[in-house]
Formats: sequence, structure tokens, C-alpha cells
Amino acid sequence: MVVGAAIAAAFAVTGCAPQGYDGGDYGNAAEPAAENVAATAGPEADPAATSDPAAQADPNATEGPGDPNAAPELSDDEATNSLTGSKVARMGKVVVNDEGFVLYRFDNDGNNPAKSNCVGDCAEIWPPSLTNDGKPKLKGVDSKLVGTVTRADGSKQLTLKGWPLYTYIGDKKPGNWKGQNVNGTWFVIQPDGAKNLTCLPKVSKPVAPPANDSAGDGAGSSDDSGTGSDYSY
Repeated sequence: MVVGAAIAAAFAVTGCAPQGYDGGDYGNAAEPAAENVAATAGPEADPAATSDPAAQADPNATEGPGDPNAAPELSDDEATNSLTGSKVARMGKVVVNDEGFVLYRFDNDGNNPAKSNCVGDCAEIWPPSLTNDGKPKLKGVDSKLVGTVTRADGSKQLTLKGWPLYTYIGDKKPGNWKGQNVNGTWFVIQPDGAKNLTCLPKVSKPVAPPANDSAGDGAGSSDDSGTGSDYSY
């Protein structure tokens, strides 16, 4: 009985991932959470693996290096205007932005104090969720867990339980989560700020950053394979 349960669990974890990037998308369109969604880890996730040491975001952990006056005002299209607790197929609880794209956290960042270590090409692959005022509309996300961190360029990035938030350019449609377990350091974030480990595909490489306009042959452009980049972020 125990052996059978273990085998079934192993198949469940493997089966939650698609056959490959060519075989389909990670997840389907996100479904908005109800107003009273509890921001807690899903039952499938290991609580010890998904919980962070701090129960709430450190209210003092909102500033990082950089000049807060250096960045220009963001347009509505550039800013992340809402955070919504949602559910997607096979993954379960996630947080999405105003366009419905799943948000991620990065193990190489810090949450106490909050700090973003994803800059340069990394930020091209993992665009930070930027904000002007740090007050996005919230649904299914506890306002006490939402904060900001000032990036090296002076822009402000939204944080959840201290963790800076990002999207992934490998996600081509709302509700995709191809960034899960990229390089073993990027994970879908839950409404409580914990990693969502309900579905854990094999470690994969990130897509390449977008090509420069001068790259006529398309070298370095992002793609859907998720295997064309040796970048470490």
C-alpha cells in the first residue's frame, strides 16, 4: 500500500508537467479567485518547503540600492496595476497581474530585507513588476504582504511577503507558467508569498533575452522552447 501510494505520487508530480515545450502550454487561462480566497499554501505543497521564515513582509524591507528619484514616471502599460489571487490548471494557487500573467519569485533575491538581484539581461527575461505608488488593486492577496523595493535604476518593484515579483517572457499567454523551476531558482508565487511546488517540472533553462534591433538574423531572440539559453538566471 505504501509503495503503491509513493508510485502514484511520483506519477502525479510528473504528470502535472507537459510533455515538453513543443507539446503544449504550462497551464490554461487563469481563473480569478473569489473575494474571500484564503492566501494559504495548497494542500499538495510541502508546507516545510513552501513556507518562509517571516510571517509577514518586513515593513522596513522596502528599499534597496538606487536613487528613488532617478526613474521616470511609468505609464499604465508599464506599471503593474493589480495583483490577483487566482488558480490555474495543474498548478493551483498563483498570483497574476492585470494582464493575467502568472508572477514568479527568484531564490537569489532577498526578502528580509527585500532585494532584487535580477538586473541586465536577467530583467529582460524576467521583467520586474514595476509600480509608481506601490498601491496596486488587490483581490485574493493580503495588503499586509504587499510592499515595494527600489531597484538599482531607481524604479520601484512590487514585493509579496518581501519577495520581488516578476513575469517571464517565456509565458506567451495569460495563465502560462513555463517559468516554474527554471534553473531551479524561479518559482510560481502563491498569494501568501510562498513557492507553489504543487507541480514541479524538471529544471529547465530560461529562454534567451530578446534580440537587439541590430540582430538581423534573430540570434538571441526569445522562443517557446525554454531550452535555447545557457543564462544562469
